[in-house]
Order: sequence, then C-alpha cells, then structure tokens
Amino acid sequence: MSKVFVENSKGEKSELEIDPGLSLMEHLRDAGHDEVQAVCGGSCSCATCHVYIEGTDKPLSTIEEDELSLLELEDNFDVQRSRLSCQLELDHSHDGLRVTLLNEGF
Repeated sequence: MSKVFVENSKGEKSELEIDPGLSLMEHLRDAGHDEVQAVCGGSCSCATCHVYIEGTDKPLSTIEEDELSLLELEDNFDVQRSRLSCQLELDHSHDGLRVTLLNEGF
C-alpha cells in the first residue's frame, strides 16, 4: 500500500494510506487533519487547504493559474513548496510524498 507522510503544524507526524483517485485534501480531511479546512470543498476557490510539499522527487500535476493566483495571496506562500491539496489527485506514484500542514485548525 502506498503512503503519504504528514507533519502537522505542531510537528506531529503521521502516515496516510493512499486511495488512488482521491485528492490529497480528501485524504487529509478523511484522516481528521483539522488544519486542512477546505472551506470551498475542493473547488480551488479559497486556499484553506494550502500545504507545503516537501521534496520534489514525486510527480505532481502542473500548477494551474487559478491555483497559483490563490497561493500568491497567502502570507506563507513558498514558490518551491506551496500547493493547494485539493488540486493534487494522488495515485501510487506518490508513495512516500511528504506534506507539511500550515494552519492551526479550528
């Protein structure tokens, strides 16, 4: 089974098993990571699912203009690591992906 490694805003680490076809946001939400608020439900219109992707050795979809526009408004935007987790559909090629959650949650 493929896994994603997650570090939350408190430095706590966990692993998520990947269910191909779901977005990273869906995986994080289903695992109870409140830091990923996903207010818009994954429609790429709010940036409340902003995460850092650590390392670039895993194949990621190209960042589209609408996602980039939202990310550039974030105070903690990092051109190398920032992504909206709703825009990353996961499959087994993402095994070992490392994700850092940015928000404090509710």
